[in-house]
Amino acid sequence: MKYLLGIDQGTTQTTAVIVNEFGEMLEKNSAQLPARFPQAGWVEQEPEDILRTVKDACAPLLSKYEISAVGFDNQGETFVVWDVETGEAVTPAIVWQDTRGQAVCDALASNVDLAWLRQTTGLLLDSYFSAPKLKWIFENHPEIRQHAHEGKLKFGTTETWVIWKLSGGKLHVTDPSTASRTLLFDMNTFQWDEKLLQLFDVPKSMLPEVKPSAGHIGDVDFGNGKPLPLHALLVDQQAALFGQACFKAGEMKCSFGTGSFLLMNIGDKPKLSNNGLLTTVGWNFNGQTAYAFDGGIFVTGSAVQWLRDNLKFIPDSAASNNAASQSKDMGVVVIPALQGLAAPHWRTDVQGAMFGLNRSTTSDDIVRATLDGIACRVYEVVTAMSQDSGTPPPYLKVDGGPAGNPYLMQMISDLLNLEVRVSASVEATAIGIANLAGVSALGTSFEQLAGNWKAERVYTPGMKEEERRKILAQWNKALEAVKKFHDDRP
Repeated sequence: MKYLLGIDQGTTQTTAVIVNEFGEMLEKNSAQLPARFPQAGWVEQEPEDILRTVKDACAPLLSKYEISAVGFDNQGETFVVWDVETGEAVTPAIVWQDTRGQAVCDALASNVDLAWLRQTTGLLLDSYFSAPKLKWIFENHPEIRQHAHEGKLKFGTTETWVIWKLSGGKLHVTDPSTASRTLLFDMNTFQWDEKLLQLFDVPKSMLPEVKPSAGHIGDVDFGNGKPLPLHALLVDQQAALFGQACFKAGEMKCSFGTGSFLLMNIGDKPKLSNNGLLTTVGWNFNGQTAYAFDGGIFVTGSAVQWLRDNLKFIPDSAASNNAASQSKDMGVVVIPALQGLAAPHWRTDVQGAMFGLNRSTTSDDIVRATLDGIACRVYEVVTAMSQDSGTPPPYLKVDGGPAGNPYLMQMISDLLNLEVRVSASVEATAIGIANLAGVSALGTSFEQLAGNWKAERVYTPGMKEEERRKILAQWNKALEAVKKFHDDRP
């Protein structure tokens, strides 16, 4: 039996899985990754913590299995800058949720052709991505900028940083899907773009080599003296798209976690959205290229955590299902914009709000309205993707912790009037990157992987059209009110 190691370096934890040659998960292990919030809008992690969680997640599995290949996915736009000589980080890991780069974006907006930027990168000028935050670092820490331009520093997203450390500084690499999340990369040519480097004041010498998403990249050593061949690299959401076997144009998935991240495979040619979505590289290797529409919703699991930890309405996240089912007042509406409104609105200034409260409102009503708000946000993104692609998806594949919430999944199915298929594997992301390593190292075919995918549960729409329209109309009215409130704020 051949075994593959898939590493999913996520925002709140690192998960490692062992997958056999048939794409079946045999075992997993996770290590929690803490974050800190030094001031409003700032989100940081310790680079050494990221490395530690990768080692801790993998350690129990390395001693039990003879591993043929490793795949590594990462949390996306989060990055580290480190000293090329000492290997010591000179910045914290600046997390994708961090908004300190927004001032940089505001300053650049009038000096850059935003249409050209979208055409080149598929992205918007937004602090979500790495480059504005890196420029902020340079502007506020001139010594770091100077050392970067002197060739003394390296830049990397979390997988680049960890692989550098695990290879003893031999590998400074990333892949096209991850590079396409930086605002420095041309998604059409698969190259770092000189004009973008100039715009963000980034020296090319600090950037990693862009390797294909699959293929033998080099060896990594987890400290047990057994170097293992690294065969696959992807961003976490693209790894989940691969893990959900969305290999055909028009197929899409939603991964639920801290936020909800929806990707639709749009085929081997890039296409720009007219409805507030991003275009990103899905994967690129051996003539296999997939682009994707990307719609990120930054608050999902974190909204349920807010109900649990801040408001004390539920004892644990799972209890949100029962609370929502017991709600009697359908007039309460919650806009769960606890970290702004991302796709398709892109209003980082908008904050959350509640509508329709009265003396009889209960905590159950607010829990239900929060879950409904999450479902409405998913509805908005799927609808935008359907409009951009010209056809609705045949179904929606979902994975992640909140996919286990029956109330939420049924509401999404009802609002979309679409079948929602919950992946039998919660760890679709880690399995996806392990399977991509198997494509490279073992010659596993896309057809085999598609045949292996199974649904644990399928939700079918059952809501009457009149009720559906009422919920969406109520949502849109509340959403417009919240936007206007923030438009008019002094």
